[in-house]
Amino acid sequence: MFDIGFLEIVIIASIALVVLGPERLPRAARTAGLWVGRARRMVADVKSDIDREIRESELADMRKLGEEVNNIKDDVSKATESIKEDDTMAGVVDSINESAKTLREDATEKTGAG
Repeated sequence: MFDIGFLEIVIIASIALVVLGPERLPRAARTAGLWVGRARRMVADVKSDIDREIRESELADMRKLGEEVNNIKDDVSKATESIKEDDTMAGVVDSINESAKTLREDATEKTGAG
């Protein structure tokens, strides 16, 4: 994080020893360790909260997408039912089926005679 090397740590420890003295140095180091631990835990908590929020947001987007797909599926089903019920479309479908039947018969005749 701060890119502190071994030499820098030795220099800081030497200065702390001179400034604080050998009596207060262990207590100051312990206090500094506690603060560093708290800061790390706080960073980890914030990180996990952010990750959780991102996952929840992605899940909500997926749910919304699923609802849209279901709505489209329902619309297609309704359109299909209305086409089946429509007499003019039934005539078109019958006409297409008759044309396909005629084409099949012609193809059968030509391949059978050839």
